[in-house]
Amino acid sequence: MDGAPARYGTHRIVFANEKGGTGKSTTAVHVAVALSYLGKRVTMLDLDPRQRTSHRYMENRFHTMQRRGLELPTPACEVFKGRSDSALLLKIEKLEKDCEFLIIDNPGRDDPLARAAVEQADTLVTPMNDSFVDFDLIGQVDPENFKVKKLSFFAELIWEARMKRSRATATGARPEMDWVVVRNRTGHTEARNMARINKALTEMAKRVGFRVTHGLSERVIYRELFPSGLTLLDKGHLGELGTSHLVARQELRALVAALKLPAMKPGKTEASAAMEPA
Repeated sequence: MDGAPARYGTHRIVFANEKGGTGKSTTAVHVAVALSYLGKRVTMLDLDPRQRTSHRYMENRFHTMQRRGLELPTPACEVFKGRSDSALLLKIEKLEKDCEFLIIDNPGRDDPLARAAVEQADTLVTPMNDSFVDFDLIGQVDPENFKVKKLSFFAELIWEARMKRSRATATGARPEMDWVVVRNRTGHTEARNMARINKALTEMAKRVGFRVTHGLSERVIYRELFPSGLTLLDKGHLGELGTSHLVARQELRALVAALKLPAMKPGKTEASAAMEPA
C-alpha cells in the first residue's frame, strides 16, 4: 500500500507485555527508527514515566547526533505523565496530528493506562522470550504434554480489547486490531523446548487469533547501542560490523516486514537504503 491510509489516518502500534525483560522497548525503538528511515513521520509515546527506556534511548540518540554533528532519521518521543484514560486519549489525538505512525511503549507491568493503550492499538505487538516462563503470560500449559490448558489474564484482556475494537471497526472508525506475538531471543532456546513452545503458540494463535513472527535474537550489540542511541540501521556510524551484527540487521528488516504495516513501500531515498540488504 502506498501512502498513509486516508480512511484511518495515523496507524497506532502498541508494544505491550506485562512481563519485563522481553526486549519490548528495544524492539519498539528499532521499529520506530526503521519506519523513520523509510521516510515516515513517527512519534513514540513512552507510558512508563519511571523507567522511560524508550525516551532515554531517543535522548541518547539526540545527544550523539549533537556531539558528532549527525543528521539521522529519528522519531519524536514523549513521556506520558497523565493519570487518566481520558488524558491519554487526548494526548494520542494531539500527537496524531503530526505523524503517520504512533508507537506506544507500555510499561512491563499490569497498569490501567497500559490497558487503555492496548484498546487503542491498530497493531498490537507482544514481544516474548522463547520460554514457557514468558508463554505463561499468554496461556498455561499442561506440564505433562505441554498442551494449552487455558488463557492467561493478559490474553483475556486482549480478547476483550479486540471485542471492543470490533465495534469501532463496524462503524469504520478504526481497522481491526492485528495482534502479533514476537519471539525474541530464540537463539538461546534448546531445540526440543523450542518445538514445544512453537506447538503451544500455534495452538494458542488459532484459539485467540494472533500472528507469530520471529524477532530479535539475544545479541550484545543491542545493549551496547543504548548509550549512544544508535541502532543497527545507522550504517557508517557503528564502526566495523561483524557477521553477527549483519545478521541482526537482517532480523530487524524481517521483523518490520512481518508486521505488515500500512504504507510500507519505501521511497527511493538515501535514508531508505538503510532498510535494504547489506
